[in-house]
Formats: sequence, C-alpha cells, structure tokens
Amino acid sequence: MATVRPDQELEDQVQAVYREILRRAPEHDFEPTLDRLRRAVDLLGQPQRSYQVIHVAGTNGKTSTARIAESLVRAHGLRTGLFTSPHLSSVRERIAVDGQPISRAAFLDAWSLVGPVVDLVDRESAAAGGPAMSFFEVLTVLGFVAFADAPVDVAVVEVGMGGVWDATAVVESSVQVITPIARDHEQWLGSTLAAIAAEKAGIIRTRAVIGHQPPPAAEVLLARLEEVGAAGYWLGRDFEVVGRGVAVGGQVVRLRGLAGEYEEVALALFGPHQADNAALAVAAVELLLSDAVEPLPAAPYVEGLETAASPGRLEVVRQAPTVLVDSAHNVAGAEALVAAVDEAFPFRLIGLVGVLGDKDAEGLLGVLEPILSQVVITRSTSPRAVEPEALGAVAREVFGPERVEVVERLDDALVRAIELAELDSEGAPSPLATGVLATGSVTIAAEVRILLGHA
Repeated sequence: MATVRPDQELEDQVQAVYREILRRAPEHDFEPTLDRLRRAVDLLGQPQRSYQVIHVAGTNGKTSTARIAESLVRAHGLRTGLFTSPHLSSVRERIAVDGQPISRAAFLDAWSLVGPVVDLVDRESAAAGGPAMSFFEVLTVLGFVAFADAPVDVAVVEVGMGGVWDATAVVESSVQVITPIARDHEQWLGSTLAAIAAEKAGIIRTRAVIGHQPPPAAEVLLARLEEVGAAGYWLGRDFEVVGRGVAVGGQVVRLRGLAGEYEEVALALFGPHQADNAALAVAAVELLLSDAVEPLPAAPYVEGLETAASPGRLEVVRQAPTVLVDSAHNVAGAEALVAAVDEAFPFRLIGLVGVLGDKDAEGLLGVLEPILSQVVITRSTSPRAVEPEALGAVAREVFGPERVEVVERLDDALVRAIELAELDSEGAPSPLATGVLATGSVTIAAEVRILLGHA
C-alpha cells in the first residue's frame, strides 16, 4: 500500500476547505454592503490593522502593480503579504507571504480561526434575513488573518472588483494605487467610465498614486481626492517612465519617482504598460517607506524590479514553438497586450482564445485580430465560459471563416494551435519563427499554464 505523504494529507485538507468555500456566492456576485466583513474582522480582533497596507484598485494592471510593489518592499528586508485574485493554479497563490504562496499548514491554521467566525456571521446574517458570507469575503478574511499570524510588516492588497463595496475596503491603507480604469464588470460597476471610476475611487483615503486615466475617470478621481482631502500623485506629472527599451526576457526601464530619478534596470515583464505598472509601484513604495522624501536605496530598487514577476501576464510557457499566455479579458487589456506583442514578439502567432460570458467578445477579438494569423476558439472549464460554437460565430465575423477553427476541449485546442504554429500558410513545416498566444480570460491563461506543466 502506498504511503500518503504528510504534504499530500495537508493538500487534501486545503482542497476540502477550498471546496467548502467555493459553495458560497462567487466573487463576481457581491452584495453592496461590508457589514458581514466588518463583523467577521471585529470578532477576529481586526487583524488587518496589524500591518501597513498598500491598497491597489483599477481595471487593468492591478495584479502586476501589486506584485512589483510587494517585490520592492520585500527587497528592503521587510516581511510582506500579497493578496491577489484570481489564482492561476492554487487558491494559496491568493495569499502570499514573502513572495511565496502561503504554506498549506499556515492556510489551515488560519482557517481554524476563520472558519468558526464565518459560521457565526452566517448564522447572524441568516437570522436577520441576509445571505451568508461570499467566497471572496471569506478568502479576504482568511488573508487578513494569515498576514497577521505570519506576521508581516506590509501587505499589498489587490481589490477584487470595484472598490467601495469590495471586501478589501475594510483595510486602513497607508497608500492607495489606482491603475488605469476602463469598462469592465459593467453589470456590477456601471456602464460609464465615470460610474466605474466612482466605485474604484472609494479606496482613496490618504495618499493616492494614480495611473494614466481617460478624462471621465480622471475627473471622478480628482473629485474624490478633494472630497476626502487626500494627496494625489499622477503618472506623467509627478513621476514617470523616463525611458525604456526591449531586452531579452522583458525590457530595460528608467524611472523618475516621486523622490528622484533611478538608474536603468531590467524588468522581466513585457510591454509599455508594465513599465507604467513599475512606475506606479515605485511611487507607492516611496510614499510607504519615506513619505516620498527619500528615493529608494539603489540595491533594493534594482533587486525589487529585477526579481518582480507576474505569472499569466504575457508569460512564455513553452519554446519551439513559443507559447505565450496572457490574462487579457477586456478591450483595454487586449490593447495593452497587442502593443506588447508587437514590440517583443513580432512573428506569426496563432490565437487560442476563450472568453467569459460577461465580456465584450467581439471587441476583444477585434483588437486581437491584427496580430493573429489564425485563431482556435475554445473554452476553459469555467461555468461562465462562452460556448465555443457561439464564440466561433463571433470570431468568423471578425477574422473571416477561413482563419477560424473551433475546438471544444481546451487540451485538444492547444494541440491544434501548436500544430498550426508549426506550419506555414501552405501547410508545410514553417521555417520562420511562430508561436501561440493563449488569451481571452484568466481561466484560459491559467489552464494552459497547467497543461504545459506550470502548476
């Protein structure tokens, strides 16, 4: 009889907890109230107040900006927590300590404290005619407790969706970051940029670092800064990307922060949008560590940027042919992806695309069309995924029927996309550089990573 390893036993227990949490309302389905979350953290002794917080909201670039900021803080010798969503392969990725997913044992220890409190809050809410805590609310509380138990010095916390009513809004952050705002989650956040910006602006309290914004969003953010008396620091005015160039494995960037200009350094992330994300992260960390009075020391600055990583964001997961995965799932994200691909991967690409039902599939495919010679339409395992035949019909309108194939299963679709990448337009082995770009949703990027051994 095979011996069950202790780490496998722990993993089985983690998965059991995860399945229990998954039975709750999904993270994209939230009630506009923080009452349950506030009750839970009150019962747990306000764990989110035991460390400093950088709070990150926006539409695109939140995760990468949060990851870069965490890397910079950790390079200064501080213990860090990082709360991001969604995860790519393991729920423990959402709650990272010192740059690594929380250990199985620490996850279970945190749950031993959080689980009974969640049960109590659920019972109280039910007695008042309200719903149970949601999936995202429970994971947020779990993260707060895990960071307090670690303990961490600084937590970088990414908003799940919106800002005003997001479960993470109970933190008392030292610095707030607003990445570029675009249309997304419109059924929950509003159908205009101003309405969406108003939701995201809700995290602004004291000192806000703000990325490039469309005018309607910028006006809302300015009004919020004035309303709460917060200081605003704007990319392109108060700090900026001074220069950048393509390099092997990413790019080289030179930044001007709030406190001074920094030397040229390698950033292992592709595209001008990632240089902007790095600038946002640097400004946020300057504010956190010295109120932007002193520039970051050279060694931690270089280490923090050079070691920053953002899995699933134009990530190379296979060579010969190159397979890229990217989590772009809205039009603005696709536009940033196309700019990065044009710059760093200027060769023939086969698209492997699946989209979730609440997204602008036609708009997203239209942005991707110029960089894809052919596209294989498929779906992830998400219950929200658009059926391949329905998405294929949209793709045929955008690409033309001759450039579109529909393959139901993602594993088969990946094989077919790789086959197409290895052939030229005449069906013969291609002598030129080719590749596959898997995108359209976080779940497509995540599942292709797993299929290619990047769990």
